[in-house]
Amino acid sequence: MFCPFLDKLGSNITTMRKTIGLLSLLCIGLANDSIAQAKQEWNSIFAKINKEVLEHSNAYTSLKIASETIGHRLTGSENGKKAEDFAYNLLKSYGFSNVRYQPFEVESWSRGTLNVEVGSSLDKLKSYKSVSLAHSPVASDISLELVDMGNGVEDDYVVAPDKVKGKIALVYLGTLPGSKAGTPNLHRSEKTAIATKYGAKGIIVINTAEKGVLLTGTASVTGKLIPIPAVCVGKEDGMELKKQLQNGPLYSHIQMTNHSGIIKARNVIATIDGKSIPNEKIVVGGHLDSWDLATGAMDNGIGSFSVLDMARTFKALKLQPARTIDFVMFMGEEEGLLGSRAYVDASIKDKSIDQIRYMLNYDMTNDPKGYHTSDADSKELFESIGKIANQLDSNFKNTFSVGAGLHSDHQPFMLHGVPTGGGAGGSLPKGAGPCYHADCDVFSLVEDKGMRNTVRFNTMLLYGVADSKELKAKHFTDEETRLFLIKNNLKEPLTIAGEWRWKD
Repeated sequence: MFCPFLDKLGSNITTMRKTIGLLSLLCIGLANDSIAQAKQEWNSIFAKINKEVLEHSNAYTSLKIASETIGHRLTGSENGKKAEDFAYNLLKSYGFSNVRYQPFEVESWSRGTLNVEVGSSLDKLKSYKSVSLAHSPVASDISLELVDMGNGVEDDYVVAPDKVKGKIALVYLGTLPGSKAGTPNLHRSEKTAIATKYGAKGIIVINTAEKGVLLTGTASVTGKLIPIPAVCVGKEDGMELKKQLQNGPLYSHIQMTNHSGIIKARNVIATIDGKSIPNEKIVVGGHLDSWDLATGAMDNGIGSFSVLDMARTFKALKLQPARTIDFVMFMGEEEGLLGSRAYVDASIKDKSIDQIRYMLNYDMTNDPKGYHTSDADSKELFESIGKIANQLDSNFKNTFSVGAGLHSDHQPFMLHGVPTGGGAGGSLPKGAGPCYHADCDVFSLVEDKGMRNTVRFNTMLLYGVADSKELKAKHFTDEETRLFLIKNNLKEPLTIAGEWRWKD
């Protein structure tokens, strides 16, 4: 952009330098104002948000209480119900009159007994520390040969399609060192689906975390029971088994029992009606449920309880942006995005899905330094919001990233064309990464400062998105959604999961 009146003054540049300097600054200001989407009043509103959260945040405290009084928050369990009620009552205490449960039925799963043994023959077996992966059968007792299937991706099977048929697959959870460039890093459920496709009768997944940490999580791409037993062993044990297989065959005995049945769970939703565009909605949420090996402080206590405190902050400051906001505590994420699917299904049924202009998701978000989104057209808006946040605290770097992935509660929204986003650029406290889905995911890992930063910077983001005069991010048509998913290399994993609804 240029300022035409500066060109006119160019011939007098020597005598009018000061005037030109002032006009230049004015021109820059006008140019910035013409592209920035931040409203002037956001400066004072964000300053109030910053002060409120720094002085009165309840995120850390409420998560501590929940961890100590409830424990894990497994969907369908008595603890899960306690967590739903805890969130509901907390939102009520913050002054929300419009709080509701959104019930849905799920095929619940919980672990029973497990014994995994491996040896050079079925009469020379050694027990290995292990944990069942969710949605494994309610009962299984198999004794079969163990076969190393590398990373467990399609390329590992197509070279010898019958190699694992009638046997037990041993696969690495992530991507093995030395793997060829471009090897996809598939989810454990997708690796289980591929193993099943090629005739495996069981699967042993090697965790990537060291020191014997075991990982749980679903092995089902559908959220329903799978036909083969799926278990996880520690990295050291798993890599030793891979080494032994280079010297000769191994056999494994997997014996397990689990529990499954149809139960009811509930999302918890609190709403703030929009002031001037109430028919447009922003959904902000995080999954309240957790696995049962620990208390789920990282996954996803730090995310869901930060969203609860974002809701508290809105009420404490009596904030009412232009658009309606739904604060949602999703249940069932760990067992197949069940709560977010239920929310989206209900929105499709009542034809409100097109009113959802953005979904902001907080899953293990901690101490963010910037924002991310699935929609590049949001760059201007997100950076203008982040600029104000940066002026309030320079530790917020106002980074911006664009991309898309799967396996959290944004996914059902994204698959129906809704732009998604949230915080980015942070890190988990106290080296908590290896405790993801593990028995070490406990409250002592949580840091108050990281949660406060999540709350204050993302309350600003939420308010800005909900109050913006214009949201350039558009709700995709079905064809635009298809092209978007292909562009982001999501067709393969969605096809494996049976969620690619297009015929190409």
